[in-house]
Amino acid sequence: MRRSFLGLVLALIVFGGAALAVEEPAFRTVLQDGAVEIRDYPALVVAEVTVTGGQKEAASEGFRILAGYIFGGNKRKQSIAMTAPVAQSRSSEKIAMTAPVAQTQSAGHWVVRFTMPSGYGLETLPEPNDARVHLRATSPARFAVIRFSGLAGPDDVAAKTDDLMTWIQRRHLRPVGPASLAQYNPPWTLWFLRRNEVMIPIEP
Repeated sequence: MRRSFLGLVLALIVFGGAALAVEEPAFRTVLQDGAVEIRDYPALVVAEVTVTGGQKEAASEGFRILAGYIFGGNKRKQSIAMTAPVAQSRSSEKIAMTAPVAQTQSAGHWVVRFTMPSGYGLETLPEPNDARVHLRATSPARFAVIRFSGLAGPDDVAAKTDDLMTWIQRRHLRPVGPASLAQYNPPWTLWFLRRNEVMIPIEP
């Protein structure tokens, strides 16, 4: 009960700020085709944690752990600004995820990931107090992305992933990693106003 309450408080603090203004990773749009885009992302620095459970439970647990880190749970007791969105991708395969929070599934395991603000490098970030939190640098990457609204439940994500894979195959592009779910809005946002994206890394 206490953990659920803490998670709710953290979500209110972080997403309350996110509703006003948070940094999103910069990218270059290579192609736009309706709801689908191809984007190039630069190298980024991320904080991530591996958790288990269902999609929502894992997202909540991973968010709680990483929010603890950016809200002062580090050797310097330093606060780090929250970024957007929240994302998900397969933990069994390494990809250059560019979203601040990423969640990855593989056999019940998920990687939840925050992208650090652009002013930080690995050498300037404080060391996490929680050994489950890992800091790393990603490589530049190209993603095919499809945007949609709604609650982004497992069925929604699966359907949009299929749509995006079909689009990729029709254009003879080559995926090089698993699909990620990126979510940009506070949990209280009305479903039809929510911004979600499925992202699949592809060969440049």
